[in-house]
Amino acid sequence: MYDAASLSDGAVHQRAIGELRVAVHARGEETALRGLRQAGCLKARFPRPHAPGWLDVVTLNTSGGVAAGDRLDLAFAAGGGTRATISAQAAERFYRALPGSLPARVRTRIDVAAGATAEWLPQETILFDGCAVDRALDVELHPAGAFLGMETLVFGRLAMGERVRAARLAERVRIRRAGRLLLHDAIRLNGAVDAALARPAVANGARALASLVHVAPGAEARLDAVRDALASAAEADGVEAGASAWNGMLLARILGAEAGPVRRAVTAVLAVLRQDRALPRVWLC
Repeated sequence: MYDAASLSDGAVHQRAIGELRVAVHARGEETALRGLRQAGCLKARFPRPHAPGWLDVVTLNTSGGVAAGDRLDLAFAAGGGTRATISAQAAERFYRALPGSLPARVRTRIDVAAGATAEWLPQETILFDGCAVDRALDVELHPAGAFLGMETLVFGRLAMGERVRAARLAERVRIRRAGRLLLHDAIRLNGAVDAALARPAVANGARALASLVHVAPGAEARLDAVRDALASAAEADGVEAGASAWNGMLLARILGAEAGPVRRAVTAVLAVLRQDRALPRVWLC
């Protein structure tokens, strides 16, 4: 007996679909969970907080990585007066795409109300040769809200001898304050990625790239301390880095030959911007 399918039909590859929505509100001096929806491969866990008044949110992707055609949607809402840190259980991996595949699509939205502080601190994004990625982060801030976010892209693991010779990458970060666009930061690489990264005006041979953005009233006041931290990291690990601040926003860039030195530089900047609060525990695993 045979079913109705032809033995010559092409294989249909299973794709991961995930949805995660987390909302928090103030309960006295503490931040508490108000709403949670998790579907498909995306989950959230809430470890015991290690800083008074802060809620830690750890995201998990149970599919074990992201393949071309996957669809992941995340949304976080920080209510008035709340303080929340969002991190990921592990580095996210984007695997090689099959020819003709649609890119993996990842959308993240963070809403920050008056008097709230939200931190977006995922671990590294590791890109594999031939991957196809379309990812966007949208942040909507109340003028009296604060946001700290970072992303680190790793183009192949140096210790494993990996190189990303070709890939499709579209990465966008948009931050709005009271509905007005404050930052639109985009990376678009399509084709010979390794050759593009070697160009002095692109990455000057760097294989790990990190961006940090801090938006808050008085953010400019921390610029000198951030630059001092970056200078120390450059001297110790040879990374290239710089920071600027304007209009209530501080932006830092870090480039390195591999992920380890870039992570150490990121950690130094986070210590300044987070006033030496401990990193999320998952960063230490």
